[in-house]
Amino acid sequence: MADAGERGGPEARLARGRETTGYEALLAGDRAALGAALSVVEDGGEDSHRLLDRLRGRDASAQIIGVTGPPGSGKSTLVNELAVRYADQGRRVAIVAVDPTSPYTGGAVLGDRVRMNRASRHPGVFIRSAATRGLLGGVARATLDFVRTFEAVGYDPIIVETVGIGQSEVDIARIAHTAIVVEAPGLGDAVQAMKAGVLEIASVLCVNKADLPGADAKLLQMNELADRAAAYAPDWRIPVVATVASTGQGVDDLMAAIASHREHLGSTDRIRAIERVRALAEIRAALEALRVDAPLGRAERAGRLEDLANAVAARTISARDAAASVDREFAAAAYPEGRGDERA
Repeated sequence: MADAGERGGPEARLARGRETTGYEALLAGDRAALGAALSVVEDGGEDSHRLLDRLRGRDASAQIIGVTGPPGSGKSTLVNELAVRYADQGRRVAIVAVDPTSPYTGGAVLGDRVRMNRASRHPGVFIRSAATRGLLGGVARATLDFVRTFEAVGYDPIIVETVGIGQSEVDIARIAHTAIVVEAPGLGDAVQAMKAGVLEIASVLCVNKADLPGADAKLLQMNELADRAAAYAPDWRIPVVATVASTGQGVDDLMAAIASHREHLGSTDRIRAIERVRALAEIRAALEALRVDAPLGRAERAGRLEDLANAVAARTISARDAAASVDREFAAAAYPEGRGDERA
């Protein structure tokens, strides 16, 4: 890794004038250094690679909790309560709030973070938003690297909240040890829309807003789903927990269910299998970054991507032909190492 005085290196970005190096500050728990490190990771490129390489091999035993569910189920409020309670136990808690990205500006909505008022003020909680950048699956590509970074500097647990729900939400299973699927009364047939893939990833089913009319019926429905899910995990009966996150009711029960699932994973050696799945997801994400993100970034900076998008919109070329042009002109083979494309 570059020295603090080197221009543009990750160490310089983490240091910000400190007497210690930025890396030392990061390991010592400096929140500003951690924020800078996460920005380096999110930007990608060589700085990100060097930082992650340096962090690799540090402790990676953190519990990773995924929270997913349809809009309106109160996921963010629930995550807020979980994080504060874990932090009140003296634990350092990380939240990765995956936000949808505007298709026009590329910016994240960041609504999840707004709804985590208590957690955002707690000194034991660090919240980082990650934009999906249009990806399906509700899990931002940078999320994997965020989790690795939080793990390496001692955050435990790490809570990942995803965007919405659907078949594509099974991506959370590639990251989390324990996946909580959140539902709420009054959301129509959202549960019926859950396909087998979502049931496969659920470790805990949670009925939030359980003080609303229809909660008993929703609990019965979720228990029926838990019984059906036994076909996917016969050694684990998915618990169904009722919560009212806005008041904290039932959150302790949810934490107990999470702890029970963690104990179950340890007793069955399932954690190793989950870690292998996560490793494969990281390989896939790295390959996508090299073969998709990097060429698109180069094409955009060269102004070529806008030209191709206009041509596809005007129906003068196909999207497939445009993609082939990007691959031919801007793939890694056309940009040998050292050509000054570190941001790709």
